[in-house]
Amino acid sequence: MKGKNMKKILVSGLINIETTLNIEKFPLEYSPVRYLFNETYTSVSGVGFNIAKSLNTLGSKIEFISILGKDIAGELARKQIEEENIQTHYILDSEKTMTPQSTILYDKDGNRQINVDLKDIQKIRIKNELIDEASINCNIAALCNINFTRDHLKRLSNKMLIATDVHAIDNIHDEYNRDYLEYSDILFFSHEKIQLKEKEFIKELNYIFPKKIIICGLGKDGALMYSAKSKKTFHFPAINSFKVVNTIGAGDALFSSFLHFFNKDIGEQEALKKAVFFAGKKIGKKGAAEGFLKEKELETVVDSYPSYRYKEV
Repeated sequence: MKGKNMKKILVSGLINIETTLNIEKFPLEYSPVRYLFNETYTSVSGVGFNIAKSLNTLGSKIEFISILGKDIAGELARKQIEEENIQTHYILDSEKTMTPQSTILYDKDGNRQINVDLKDIQKIRIKNELIDEASINCNIAALCNINFTRDHLKRLSNKMLIATDVHAIDNIHDEYNRDYLEYSDILFFSHEKIQLKEKEFIKELNYIFPKKIIICGLGKDGALMYSAKSKKTFHFPAINSFKVVNTIGAGDALFSSFLHFFNKDIGEQEALKKAVFFAGKKIGKKGAAEGFLKEKELETVVDSYPSYRYKEV
């Protein structure tokens, strides 16, 4: 599937208003007042929006489904989404919740603390009819692990590939994420909270929930990928010469860019290689939804590192 024949990707996930705050270090020492200059930054973000914007910037055709509150924050988010040339006709306005918000603290070493206020969005559901309409001509459904996507996992898995990122899980029996672990074909997660070695965790995970592809984000060490096609695990190192400002959103960038290139049928290994570069360049910006390269820009960066190699582990 290349060029004009590339099918669309359905994206469903959270939109929120995000404020990032640069601090000196963790743990944060108490102080009643801190006077800052250009150290706070507010923007539209959320995992769903991050993925949709990233895919749109790379050139993927997408359908985006989400929920906003009927409030000032929701109006701001919708306006920003429209300015990014992302369609909004499947983004619902709800009187049953306020628009979610997040505050993220980060330091110069890349450490971060994400504080997410989901308001009442976990209580709201999206009707099957809307999902069915949006999913026409889609090849992949990127379903974020937020409750309004949960009911559609099984149904959509009968029609297309399901891709999801369960983020920082700590065990393969995670109750909240069980549905996503069960029905996904392409699964991403972060290494941050797991107790086993990453390769061992992937092996156990795949034994209980067999997948086509499992990718573990390793932060500054890059990513691991298990492929059912090759039955092998590969390590893709990060490019440590890239500038790091804020690592928030790196996982969303890795996930979305992998799906973009995977959907172009260039091969899963080449797709993750490009995704590692994409995520590496993204973290040179403050916001989770900032720093995305266009595909041609990314290709130029990748071509400038001809010695880059990934290897079987």
